[in-house]
Amino acid sequence: MKRKYLFLLLFLVGSIIATAQKRSVTAKLVGDKLAIDGKLDEQVWLNQAPSAGFTQYFPTDTLPATNDTEIRVLYDKDAIYIGLTMKTSSDQFVVNSLKRDFRGTGIDNVGIIFDTFNDGINAFLFGMSPLGVQREGLITNGGATWRDYQFSWDAKWQGEAFIGDGYYSVEMAIPFNSLKFENNSAIWGFRVHRFDMQTNETSVWVPVPQNQILGSLAFTGELQFEQPLTDSKTSVAFIPFFTAGSSKDFENGTPKSNFSNFGGDVKIPVGKGMNLDLTFNPDFSQVEVDNFITNLTRFEVSLPERRQFFIDNNDLFGAFGGSRDANPFFSRRIGIATDNDGNTIENGITAGMRLTGKLNDKLRVGILSIQTESDLENGIPSNNNSMIALQQKVFSRSNISAFIINRETSEAEKTDYERYNRVIGIDYNLASADNTYVGKFYTHKSLSPDDTDGNLSVGTNLQYNTRTWSGFLDATYIDEEFVSDLGFIPRKGILKWGGKIGYRIWPKNGIFNSHSFDTFQSYTHLSSLDYTQTDYLRNFGYEGRLNNQGQIELSINNRYTLLTDEFSPTRKDGASPLPANSEYNYTSVRFQFQSDRRKLFSYNVQTDIGAFFNGTKSSFQTRLSYRVQPKLNVGLNSNIDRINLPKDYGNATIVLISPRIDYTFNRSLFWSTLIQYSNQRDNLGINSRLQWRFAPLSDLFLVYNDNYFVNHWGPRNRSINLKLTYWLNI
Repeated sequence: MKRKYLFLLLFLVGSIIATAQKRSVTAKLVGDKLAIDGKLDEQVWLNQAPSAGFTQYFPTDTLPATNDTEIRVLYDKDAIYIGLTMKTSSDQFVVNSLKRDFRGTGIDNVGIIFDTFNDGINAFLFGMSPLGVQREGLITNGGATWRDYQFSWDAKWQGEAFIGDGYYSVEMAIPFNSLKFENNSAIWGFRVHRFDMQTNETSVWVPVPQNQILGSLAFTGELQFEQPLTDSKTSVAFIPFFTAGSSKDFENGTPKSNFSNFGGDVKIPVGKGMNLDLTFNPDFSQVEVDNFITNLTRFEVSLPERRQFFIDNNDLFGAFGGSRDANPFFSRRIGIATDNDGNTIENGITAGMRLTGKLNDKLRVGILSIQTESDLENGIPSNNNSMIALQQKVFSRSNISAFIINRETSEAEKTDYERYNRVIGIDYNLASADNTYVGKFYTHKSLSPDDTDGNLSVGTNLQYNTRTWSGFLDATYIDEEFVSDLGFIPRKGILKWGGKIGYRIWPKNGIFNSHSFDTFQSYTHLSSLDYTQTDYLRNFGYEGRLNNQGQIELSINNRYTLLTDEFSPTRKDGASPLPANSEYNYTSVRFQFQSDRRKLFSYNVQTDIGAFFNGTKSSFQTRLSYRVQPKLNVGLNSNIDRINLPKDYGNATIVLISPRIDYTFNRSLFWSTLIQYSNQRDNLGINSRLQWRFAPLSDLFLVYNDNYFVNHWGPRNRSINLKLTYWLNI
């Protein structure tokens, strides 16, 4: 017993010392190329002393990992090599598929983070599973929130895994030209974390408090290079594409059409810190369709960006303002326009360029310019969509950012379209050294023809997060005349403010890992009504995290709504809308349970029952998942809302059902089918996609899309597409 307490005392003392002095690992310079097979049996690996001593992040952050992990790092003039050895309890691993870019939680895998400029703001993430499946991503804004992680980014690198007796190992070779870093770099920020499902632990090389997000860049060690990095060979990447297919639009009665198209992207390194991306005649068709969403609100909802051209360093453009209420640049606006009848239609893109990256260790720059096609038949002129953004690091992890957005068309094109729209702004992004405080303060102003006075969007957000207490304060003002054609501004002319306070309890034993209690309140006032309060939300919630990685949530939500315009919650034909200038106060209760994701069958269920405007609403959502390791995943998502309103306002049952089947033949060939039924959209959609990754970042897609009306059964549109992309280094 005394030995146990002595060990804990030494561990705590070691933890205190570790927080005072960063952990470090040395990368050894080698001359010969390594064979990437995952085994780490070459003498150069065996001669390198490992760094180990991982500590738990989950289920506790005060004990060493049950199964330790060893880190070895080598490099040559072209690439950095990471060798990791993970001790295991058995060879029975939890994996979800053989497809690249897997979800990290709930399965066995290991991840590494490179903060190449050692600024605690931006980083690269690479990961592998015991079966050698790879993933990569970008971390922005210090990784303070889940919105700061982008896993749609792709990079060229090699990786293999090997399963041995009581361990598995992974070997990674990441070319320096797939990364961005400062010339003569000697130290990078560095971290390794591991998900070990056999012991139900998440462990880390650098301790991370459990109240913080695992990938937060506030908690990194150092990767010290034996000799500073010299200029390595950089190459230009040319990515041509070719598409061909056939389509039929039954809804508009157009004849069947065959089509083909070609274009390409070019990636040109500019020094060690920047990259110039060019795109010509891009094909931004979605080989992976957007998920349907049931929208019962009065406002537009945003969908994530999937187009590769916009993803790298996207935070330089898309992280200004507030993501929910006042985002001045939303890249999905580009390529979309409104025709003469007010319909949203696709607007083709001719060409585009992006210059992004770091000028030095403190200053980042982003320049974007995209030209869209003229469609005068629908009243849409050709537009140039441009943005310049600068981000200057201040203090330990904070930054000041400024931008100019310009959407402009030629006066020679005779349409009703406004000649230009411009937005300028400045943001201060706060992040304390230990991530206890995170915040944002911004002021933006729009400029349009004959409309330059006022037009402000101003906001502030300050978050506080410790082991026991958390909370935030938030306020947003958006002028009625503020216009950002390339932004996401669901509601203007508002003053919105609110806050949240939460308290956590960490049990020492039992089935629960933590209990969280919080209260959140938000209030909205409309400037056109002399700042009369038109909305509020008062929420009281509980969240219980289980030691088996399950989760329970319970909340009570009280809402108030003053409708300024008539609104039909059911959107049902023949139903009378709720009248303008009517007010409602309604309360509902929500319950959610997430099961253990490690199991072959896992599920998430959520119910929301209570009042809804002047009636009632009962909602039931499910997310079911079953896998046959490691190749087959079957999922079923459903969302059923039953709305009952009095008189002629309408009753409706809104159904959204989305089954999905993913089959991975191997690490290069994948088949996925998504079926989405939505009676709110009046659509049954089928998207079936076969993908063959025949070379690194080079793909052949065969995609079948079929859509049907469901309220009055009949075909809407149908297409089959073949798309070939090839990544060529010049």
